[in-house]
Amino acid sequence: MTALRLLQRMKRDWMHTGRRPSGLCGAGVAALLAARERSRAEKGLTEFEDTPTSQLTVDEFMKIDLEEECDPPSYTAGQRKLRLKQLEQVLSKKLEEVEGEISTYQDAIENELESSRPKAKGALANLTRDGPASSRPWVFLGRPLVR
Repeated sequence: MTALRLLQRMKRDWMHTGRRPSGLCGAGVAALLAARERSRAEKGLTEFEDTPTSQLTVDEFMKIDLEEECDPPSYTAGQRKLRLKQLEQVLSKKLEEVEGEISTYQDAIENELESSRPKAKGALANLTRDGPASSRPWVFLGRPLVR
């Protein structure tokens, strides 16, 4: 009786479509064993886990007849993929916005630091204005030094 009720429920939740009877019976047996052992490690139970029936205890399953039907597993999987893709796009756009904002703040901080630094005078002013040290000869007190 339990197996018949389980197969009826699988039919209502569109889990019978495209399946062989032996596969349905095997899934039913696996579901019963899993329910009794409270183990959901079986791969075939992943579709069943997404239905309201999976939330029932064995006693509730035998007494309660749920009227609501679920969408086919292939449809729900497609919807899940679509939502993930949309979420990825939204997060990617927000990431770009945040990176742009960080870049703006970074530029502002660098400009503020540059303007608040004390200005070099004399020979040191030549060192800082001429670019990086690797692109100019060694200079000490305004005079080039030999390396």
